[in-house]
Amino acid sequence: MFSTAIIVFREVLEASLVVAVVLAATQGLAGRNRWIIGGIAAGLLGSFVVAGLTQEISMAFEGVGQELFNAMILLTAVGMLAWHNIWMSRHASQLVAHLKQVGSHVSSGQLPIYFLATAVGLAVLREGSEVVLFTQGIAAGGSESLSLLWGGAIGLGAGLVLGALIYVGLVRIPTRHLFTVTGWLILLLAAGMAASAAGFLAQAGWLPVQRPLWNSSDLLSQHSVFGEVLHVLVGYQDRPTAIQIGFYLATLVAIGVGMFLSRQPSPAANR
Repeated sequence: MFSTAIIVFREVLEASLVVAVVLAATQGLAGRNRWIIGGIAAGLLGSFVVAGLTQEISMAFEGVGQELFNAMILLTAVGMLAWHNIWMSRHASQLVAHLKQVGSHVSSGQLPIYFLATAVGLAVLREGSEVVLFTQGIAAGGSESLSLLWGGAIGLGAGLVLGALIYVGLVRIPTRHLFTVTGWLILLLAAGMAASAAGFLAQAGWLPVQRPLWNSSDLLSQHSVFGEVLHVLVGYQDRPTAIQIGFYLATLVAIGVGMFLSRQPSPAANR
């Protein structure tokens, strides 16, 4: 039971932190619940499909299909989060000033909230499929169904509660600062996902395998509760390689430059 609870807690925590940040970033926007819930539902459905096809996925691309699949999911989520941040950098001031009118922007397709819904769905897909696979493995080892059920329920509840607490803390931020704070959090989320994708690509042999630049696992393990939170929110890794650091910094710079340029007034606006 304990091992199941820990596994489920870790995976649910990662997904719920992404959902918490996205919900905070879209606070007050009309229609956001429909999109986010839809993304979560699609991710849950997809996680069972992926878990059922895990053997086929793993054997694809000469046995590294699972690593490439994980990298693809992460890099797609990075793209979605990047687009949202760049869009928000251009329109955040209007959203703060006219928050009650945002419903028309959403319905007319001006606000790419579906990009964030996709990012949420991908996060749930990846973590949900891992939960299914891990629990299947534990069950195959002879664990009782009741023990699995209780362990899964405890892990699920703990992960959701911690994610909810972070969400409550974020929405207490004044509206005029909320988009700035969540924008930075999404930027760090995207950078951390890019670094994790680099790790999967290295495991698949698509990038060079390198020795870690340092090992801080004794100080703070990435697999501890606090380490997991930092891993999701700011991309913390206790044994990062140079390529992972490079992916992290390149993503920060690329999205940061895009956000900066999007804030600049267009030549037409200056006339």
